[in-house]
Order: sequence, then C-alpha cells, then structure tokens
Amino acid sequence: MQFVCPKCRQNLIKDGNSLKCENSHCFDIAKQGYVNLLLGSGSGNHGDNKLMLWARKAFLDGGYYEKLKNAVAEAVSDYASDGARVIDCGCGEGYYTSAVCNEVESIEMCAFDISKDALKLACKRNNSIEYAVASSFDIPVRDESVDLLLEIFSPHAQKEFSRILKPDGIMIMVIPLTRHLFELKQAVYDEPYENEVAPFEIDGYTLLENREVKYKFSLNDTQSIKNLFMMTPYYYKTGVKEQARLNTLQHLDVSAEFSILIYKKSL
Repeated sequence: MQFVCPKCRQNLIKDGNSLKCENSHCFDIAKQGYVNLLLGSGSGNHGDNKLMLWARKAFLDGGYYEKLKNAVAEAVSDYASDGARVIDCGCGEGYYTSAVCNEVESIEMCAFDISKDALKLACKRNNSIEYAVASSFDIPVRDESVDLLLEIFSPHAQKEFSRILKPDGIMIMVIPLTRHLFELKQAVYDEPYENEVAPFEIDGYTLLENREVKYKFSLNDTQSIKNLFMMTPYYYKTGVKEQARLNTLQHLDVSAEFSILIYKKSL
C-alpha cells in the first residue's frame, strides 16, 4: 500500500533512501526501515516509552498472547481477499502485524504507530511491511483505499477510519473484556475493578461477528509478572506502594479475555 505525503496528499515514491512526492516533499527512511510522516511538533518522540515497549516485547515473546495473535490472523484470513490492502493502525512493536503478514501472504500490508521506538522494534520483527510514524487521527493514505483495517488496543479514530476504508471495507477491532487481567489487579489494588466495555454498535458500520477469546495463563517468575504490569496503562496510574506488591510475587494465574469485533462499513 502506498503512503501519501502528509503535506500535499500526493503519492510518495521511493527515491534511494527517501520517499518523495511530485511536489518535492521528501521524507528520509530510517536505517531500521520506517519513515516518519508526522509533521511539525508532532515529529518528536510520542506514544509508548522504551520501558513499556521492552516490557511488552518480553511478555509477548513469551507466547502468553499467542492464542489472540492466531485468532487475529485467522480473522484477517477469513475476511481479506487476495491482494487486499490491509493497514494496522497503532501497530506498536508489530507483534500482531507481523503474524498477520506471515499467515496471510496474499495481502498488501502497511502499518503505522505514533512511537518511533515502537517501529524500530516492529521493523526487526518483519522488514517486509511498510511502516510509518503517524497518528490515527491523520493517517497518510488515500481516501477509500483500504480493504481491511486493524485496530488492536489502539485509539479509535472513527472519522479517519471511515475516510480511508473502501465502501464495504472491513474493520477488525480487538478490545479487552470485563475480567481481562483481573487477577493482576487483585494482586496490586486494595479494591480491584472490572473493565468497562463500551457498546459494540458503531455508527456507519454493521457488526458481522464477535469472536471471543478467553483463557487463563500462568506467569512463573517475578519479572514476567512485572512485564505484564508495565505494558499496561495501569502501571502509570498506580502508586509506588501498590507497584511494590509485585516484587514478592513469583507466580500468578491470569485471565485473558478479548473480543475480536468484525465490522463492515455500511456508509
């Protein structure tokens, strides 16, 4: 899939180690393989920091979310026709992006994230995917050019998603359910709480399927437990006293509960 210039919206063509448009706007390709298409004050470091990213990478490489990864790849395979243009919005360090690209070889795939550090890791996972630093609220692709859009634990930018999806395009969204990681919360908080799950209905879309993925996994060392906690938003909203409770834990059985929501654009 071809990225467009964030300044003039013309197609970007590779020229050596850069991407250029017909209006001579030029964006260098980083040595890792991604291109930065954020403009102005948005071009600095944003998104997840290195601590969160390395914790997430270590946790995901442990295989604890492999069932979800496989289920996402299966959903894409079921709904993406040969040659489909697929985009992963807010791809992070590329765990799911790479799996989809490897399992569904007939698609044309690109991905973006607002974090440069995340994309450095994503490029190492799979350098055959086109990656860009970009925001879900200003996606550098053409109107109605995407057949299938992935949104996995990332911001929902409905206006932009609707702009880039083709008529009858598919959106696959992954969200945590009410009891997801509840045992981790029990270990940290005096009063653990369940997740709030928003209604599944989205204006302009028809919900085709809700595929639930529910299972339990075991963490058998303190560092793995801390990696899980550090990769979640809870880490930055929790006091030092509560965080310290994880330092003595050596085993934790945790519930993983997700919905894979599959929508069809209806407007």
